[in-house]
Amino acid sequence: MNTVIAFIIIFGALVFFHELGHLIFAKRAGILCREFAIGFGPKILSFKRDETVYTIRLLPLGGFVRMAGEDPEMIDVKPGQVIGLLFNNDEKVEKVIINNKEQYPDARVIEVEHADLEHEMVIKGYESEDEERLHTFRVAEESYFIVDGDEVQIAPYSRQFASKTLGQRAMAIFAGPLMNFVLAFVIFVVLGISQGYAVDKPVLGELTKDGAAIEAGLKQGDEVQAIDGAAVSTWQDVVEVIRKHPEQEITFTVNRGDETREIEVTPDSREMGEEKIGLIGVYAPVEKSVIGSITNGATETATWMKEIVTGLGKLVTGQFSLDMLSGPVGIYAATDQVAQSGIYYLMKWAAVLSINLGIVNLLPIPALDGGRLVFFAVEAVRGKPIDRQKEGVVHFIGFALLMLLMLVVTWNDIQSFFL
Repeated sequence: MNTVIAFIIIFGALVFFHELGHLIFAKRAGILCREFAIGFGPKILSFKRDETVYTIRLLPLGGFVRMAGEDPEMIDVKPGQVIGLLFNNDEKVEKVIINNKEQYPDARVIEVEHADLEHEMVIKGYESEDEERLHTFRVAEESYFIVDGDEVQIAPYSRQFASKTLGQRAMAIFAGPLMNFVLAFVIFVVLGISQGYAVDKPVLGELTKDGAAIEAGLKQGDEVQAIDGAAVSTWQDVVEVIRKHPEQEITFTVNRGDETREIEVTPDSREMGEEKIGLIGVYAPVEKSVIGSITNGATETATWMKEIVTGLGKLVTGQFSLDMLSGPVGIYAATDQVAQSGIYYLMKWAAVLSINLGIVNLLPIPALDGGRLVFFAVEAVRGKPIDRQKEGVVHFIGFALLMLLMLVVTWNDIQSFFL
């Protein structure tokens, strides 16, 4: 049960911050954001604040920000349609009543002759009492359709996604992955401040209770000067020597306070792939400072970004197989293992997953953020956008292929962990 809760919290947080990035920069650009959703499918919980409806949906497989103009508007006013109009104090149309007009006795009922609710913001039509005279009604910038008693805000072209500059649109899309990188950085900084961060110094950190180091008499804080007479200057130097000598005695020359001691240690052996490596049961040295934690957070984020990009590169070149990918089931199983190690390991796992989510979303694949950024790049070169219908078809195909890939990966996860 604890793993289920941990998985929901981690995955929910990653999706939340990703979509929050889209929302913040879309709103900064003046785009009308109709909905901010975590999950897909039926709504479980929803509330409205300002212009946006915030929802939690049944299937926790992602999220979305529904921006005006990205999809065709669901409500349209056409010639011959009979609608009701309610006005604000400036005598501009504030609410357009699509149905159930009898519930609004104060509304002026007209038969529409012409309506433009994107550019001109005007409705022309005939009232039943004056069928010979064509009336023109100006529509307020902030106005609403009323359908079945529910209000849906009308989106003038100036509030739609397509009306914004190329830079504003690109930033609204890129902000999702960017927020994932920021989240990972913040987690690493918090871990550094609370737990300390590893430093590359030849000093022994915490020792395990049953490792070769503590059995030989080494202590936390010992400063390693040399191993088998060869000088070492970094923690990585110490690790490399130990790994090369499984079950072989080596001599540590260490400074402990004002004393210099020589201590013989025989590393334990552990198989890694096709080779054996030596281990003595000691962690890297750690330090605690705010500035150091910030620096370490940036370094850790950059290092993991590089590792994940390298892994994806190997997948593309065939060095990794499709069977090595993990979907939600695999991530859940890995989360279960990490959760058993404690909250701090779980936080680091969340940071790595956040970086992974950000990078995967930046891949130049249709339906992903990276695919949309590719279309923006083409637009920048051409000087005009690609036809929206053609772009929509490409994204639809890309989404279908992604869902197919997800099914294959999930099936592999089920076979690996449960069959």
